[in-house]
Amino acid sequence: MKTEEFQDIAPYNDDEFKEKMALMADDPLLEHAVRFVYPGVDYPEFVKQLKSIDNIHDFQFGMMLPFIEMLEKRTTDGVSCDNIVNIDPNTSYTFITNHRDIVLDATFLNLCFMHNSLPTSEIAIGNNLLIYEWIEHLVKLNQSFIVKRDMRMTEALKAAHQLSGYIHYCLNTKHRSVWIAQREGRAKDSNDLTQESLVKMLGLEGSGSILDNLLECRLMPVSITYEFDPNDYLKAREFLKRHNDPEFKKSKRDDLFSMETGMLGYKGRVHFTIGQCINEKLSQVPADSDRAKIVHKACSLIDNSIHCGYKLFPINYIAYDELMGDNLFREHYNEEDVKKVNDYISQQLSKVDEPDLTADDYEYMRSMMLQMYANPLTNKLRAIKMQRHSMV
Repeated sequence: MKTEEFQDIAPYNDDEFKEKMALMADDPLLEHAVRFVYPGVDYPEFVKQLKSIDNIHDFQFGMMLPFIEMLEKRTTDGVSCDNIVNIDPNTSYTFITNHRDIVLDATFLNLCFMHNSLPTSEIAIGNNLLIYEWIEHLVKLNQSFIVKRDMRMTEALKAAHQLSGYIHYCLNTKHRSVWIAQREGRAKDSNDLTQESLVKMLGLEGSGSILDNLLECRLMPVSITYEFDPNDYLKAREFLKRHNDPEFKKSKRDDLFSMETGMLGYKGRVHFTIGQCINEKLSQVPADSDRAKIVHKACSLIDNSIHCGYKLFPINYIAYDELMGDNLFREHYNEEDVKKVNDYISQQLSKVDEPDLTADDYEYMRSMMLQMYANPLTNKLRAIKMQRHSMV
């Protein structure tokens, strides 16, 4: 069941499933996407299979799980997860993570849950990504709820209250966990910081003060690390475009291509570290604290947990040392690793399809890629130092 006030953003339920599945399956634009992922597919048979599914559970486990496992096998060197024991299967959480990939951050996290017999979470997804009608049907069939973006001020406030209300409803009435990124859009330079506006939104609805409302969300930070980001060269290109033209804006086609590249590109090792629910530490904030202090504390706790939880790979250490002009982390890589990283960066940058690129342009994009891979280490070092300082 879902209440009328959440009708336009909530996932579809089983009562709606067959109707919405048929609408998606009959959309002619779906075929291009399916053939892109499954070349040589018998498309009429694929559509027939879609329409034979009766409910959300069977869709997730009969259709989506094999697809995600295929992506894991084809595009990664394995998806791993630490500290899964931090999750009480009888408790609903707001899993809040850093944001690397438009589609796969929450998808691979849910894969970890499935493999550990834990309930999957509902997924927050921005309406800017619902480029075609079939995409909206797909995400809402697959237990995603919609975040409305790019609205006028009064409409944005109303949408924020609706979204906050739905998340609280999901957690405390439906007793289902949710996933949401710590910020709107991906951190292009991998400098992962929680947006205060996001935390403010979570605290809008609930049973009491903003502190009470945030505690009701049971925020659980999760760190995501991709050894290699298939979109790194696209992000470097975007940095260059903005460097040359501060008014540059991506097109819908850019977003769609980023989704395709992120899904099907090589990622190396992918790792999740489940943090601790921040409620114990957040509840130590005095109840009469002002709103800004409570929000700032929540963001700090989330950021520190995410930064400490990164799993680092040779490319992170190599990028950091090259930017610093030092060999501080030389023990974490060898000459073969350095060659592999340099070859990888050159190969990625060769994919940038822009006219009249200069040597300076390539050097700028290369420095931005190094920044992307160095920042997780930079932030982890800072977070560990802060933890040690707080213990003194």
